[in-house]
Amino acid sequence: MPYPTRRPEATQSPDRGRELLARKWSYLLSGVVVVPLDRSQLDREMRVRLDEVCDAVHAEPFTQRAVERIGERLVALGYVGEDGLRVTLDVLGKGLFGLPEFQPVERHAQRIAAVLGAVSCGFLVGVKRSVFEQQESMQLSLLKAVRDAQWNLKESEARFEEVATSSTSGILVVDLSGRLVRANTAIGQILGYTTEELTGFALLDLVHPDSAKVLDEALRALVAGAQERVRQPQRLLRKDGDVARISLTVSLVRGAEDQPGHFVAVVEDGTELMLLQSELNRQALHDVSTGLPNRQFFTTHLEGALRRADPVRGVTLFHLDLDAFGMVCNSLGRRTGERLLVHVAQRLKAVVAREKAMIARFDGDEFAILIENTATTPDVATTVAEINRELSEPVYLDDHGLAVSASVGVVRRPPPDWEPANVMRAAEQALRRAKSRRRGQWELFHPGQDAVERRVDAMAVAMPGALEDGDIDVRYEPVVDLGGRGVVGVTARLHWDRGDDEVDHDTCTDLAERSGLILSLGEWQLATACGQLGWWAQGGGPLGADVSLHVALTRHQSRDGDLVRRVRRVLDDTGLPASRLTVGMPVEVFPEPDAVDNLTVLAELGVGTSLDDFGLGPDDLAVASELPVRWVRVARRLVARQARGEAEFLAGLVPLALRTGARVLVDGVETAAQA
Repeated sequence: MPYPTRRPEATQSPDRGRELLARKWSYLLSGVVVVPLDRSQLDREMRVRLDEVCDAVHAEPFTQRAVERIGERLVALGYVGEDGLRVTLDVLGKGLFGLPEFQPVERHAQRIAAVLGAVSCGFLVGVKRSVFEQQESMQLSLLKAVRDAQWNLKESEARFEEVATSSTSGILVVDLSGRLVRANTAIGQILGYTTEELTGFALLDLVHPDSAKVLDEALRALVAGAQERVRQPQRLLRKDGDVARISLTVSLVRGAEDQPGHFVAVVEDGTELMLLQSELNRQALHDVSTGLPNRQFFTTHLEGALRRADPVRGVTLFHLDLDAFGMVCNSLGRRTGERLLVHVAQRLKAVVAREKAMIARFDGDEFAILIENTATTPDVATTVAEINRELSEPVYLDDHGLAVSASVGVVRRPPPDWEPANVMRAAEQALRRAKSRRRGQWELFHPGQDAVERRVDAMAVAMPGALEDGDIDVRYEPVVDLGGRGVVGVTARLHWDRGDDEVDHDTCTDLAERSGLILSLGEWQLATACGQLGWWAQGGGPLGADVSLHVALTRHQSRDGDLVRRVRRVLDDTGLPASRLTVGMPVEVFPEPDAVDNLTVLAELGVGTSLDDFGLGPDDLAVASELPVRWVRVARRLVARQARGEAEFLAGLVPLALRTGARVLVDGVETAAQA
């Protein structure tokens, strides 16, 4: 990709002057307002607005209304309030007088002032219109809310009627005096009455005398708030004199101000209740879409399988995650995705049809297979290959031929004393490693590797506490001029004192990248180092006031959209001149536009820039030539290889780097022989 080049030393063109002023306007505006644009979009928008302002200054005759529309368009960007107007007037009020096209200033001063006034007027008109539109939108929303509430009430009543009519359970609505207000057809069939005959009955008159007192006390407890719901077996009196043995559930419905309104009683006979309970149990343990066991059922089954497993062959757990399933749902819809999951479930059943196995669907697009191994069970590689072979055959859903692959984590013959949770966690760890490689891969769980990863994860999550406790600090390595042997700078590096264990800079940044702490940790490191350099400059140390500070960034930091803002904030807070700071970015990050933009803007602010991990990559020299960098830092690993006699080319690399116009830092030189 083309990279931004250095700014020319010659006189800037009018377009260049406008471009710089527009970027400054965009940058300062983004710091005080919120607009629905990213940085590049806002830069382009401000350049268009600036061109309109400049054209208005030149225009003959001057048209007040045309200039006011510029201010209105600023408001139309989004939430641009008082701070946005203040920044706009400050930037344009100073910047326009500095543009070459408005020289001499005296000739254009009056017209520039008129344009700024018209922009302010248009801005206020736009804000007024925006407020009016918001008020009108709020009024419409309130009217819609009232209409929706009325509609929901009617819909709720209709839904209750539909449920009550179609339900196979008896439903009774009883007032606080105990009289039946409404009854559905099902309760009439249970008791042998019509719904009209039941209306007006006392509920207790339908209950067998032996249990009427118990129900009466329960209803009183509901009204008093001592219970939320009453559920008890009951005997109701049928019209023909027989007794119906049922299960009765009574709830109290409260009305306005939480006052008791009426009772709702649900009556179920024993047979239907048993069937319903069975269905609910099945649904609680199975996935609705595929009909497969869910995680809860699978975990319970795994516990039993571990107990009865063959002591030699054991069991094997496969944890699968479908690759690109999200792409299917995003492009073809969730319904198609659910149908694809059903197809996957059928294909997995075909793979293990001859094994004693259970297949389960976990959350989203995750599946699990537990095989109780026998003498004829295929090895893991064969099973995984068969899974992906089955899934790779397209299935046509809504005229789309779809096929997927699966990443798989495998636990083979787990120890018999492991808990199911340990086996599941091990499979998830193996799956995570498989997904970190490429799609369609599988990974076998290794206890030793897992122990290392858990130890690394434990260190990563402990870093915020260590930083808070002061166990993480910044240490400084000298940057020495090999010609004069003088210290010309220092490199700030992180250090973590863990008692018996010392964690170096590279490990600290790797751990912070893993946990997501790197951005806040990096800003703290920069602020600490800049403050230390300022203290040394005031006579607090052996280094002089001209020593520079070098701070290396990770790939994630280099692409951070707030990097420039972070650096400016630290420089403002510490008072360190931008020219004394050099920020290094790994050379491999520069195919990415965000990193290029960050480096370019930092260079324009006067901050020194460095290409780190510089070596013999195909684009390293091109990047160093095309970007505004002051330094290139030769990778530390190359110095280590040269010390072992494996990188004789390093001596030839330095002259090539010097041709780019940048100074060369060689990282890791510790002996005279290496120098």
